[in-house]
Amino acid sequence: MKHKTFKQAFMQLFMLVALGFTVFGFTANLGLDSYEIYLNNKLILKQYVNQPLSLRKLQLEKANANDQLRINYTHCHGNGVGTDRSIAIKDERGNTLKKWDFADGKGANTNMIIAVGELSRLEREHANQDLSLHYASRELPKGEVLAFLRME
Repeated sequence: MKHKTFKQAFMQLFMLVALGFTVFGFTANLGLDSYEIYLNNKLILKQYVNQPLSLRKLQLEKANANDQLRINYTHCHGNGVGTDRSIAIKDERGNTLKKWDFADGKGANTNMIIAVGELSRLEREHANQDLSLHYASRELPKGEVLAFLRME
């Protein structure tokens, strides 16, 4: 009799664990900051901040100087769009090479736009260094690395 009771308890525990994995497996990205980066109107990177940093490399070698990089960053709380937003290019030592400040996003105006020509110029001037794209806002004062630049 004890053997059947143990077997039933084990099966119930197994089903509970399986149900837990199923439920949490579909809600992994809820409550996380996320961002999208577009080259003109083409989506080239969509990330949640918990994804590995090594995957965040922008391939801009085919982009023209007149093209635009458009970044949309969404916070998990509040209205989703940050305030006092900025994008910065930093070198491998963490020195800020260039910083762009953006107005608070309201309504459909959540884009932060940077000319690819400016990124190309910085890449050429700092050719022997790894450059990275950083986002910061009042809601995220320490900032977040969005991507590394590759413009070879």
